[in-house]
Amino acid sequence: MTSKRRRAIVALSLCGVAVVAIIGLTIVLSDNVVYFRTVSEAVAERRAGDDSRFRMAGEVVPGSVHETRTGVRFEITDGKKTATVVHRGDPPSLFEDGAPVVCEGRWSADAAFASDRIMIRHGNEYRPPDVRPEST
Repeated sequence: MTSKRRRAIVALSLCGVAVVAIIGLTIVLSDNVVYFRTVSEAVAERRAGDDSRFRMAGEVVPGSVHETRTGVRFEITDGKKTATVVHRGDPPSLFEDGAPVVCEGRWSADAAFASDRIMIRHGNEYRPPDVRPEST
């Protein structure tokens, strides 16, 4: 076998291994993807028995927040559709009526969105409250 032919075989083998590795990584990483949907999209795409995880974005409906034994229950809207969210755990400190939120979880059997993670959305203009030490 000539050296040119040997190099060509090695190059083709390496390309084959790279293609297989890329396909394998794509399959493994696709299981870790959490899709992002608006409330309208989430409500429209809801199917019975579908327990896939995703993130739903919207605004907390004023007056809908109620504490439960295990967390908080509230409604979220995007201005077109509204969904009930049952969150397990403590909500973030900036969570309040009208706050823009992203909830992560899945639809439950009782037609509510079962969330285990709430993220508060804020723009670049966000600044934490000014904390000044008390003078004594």
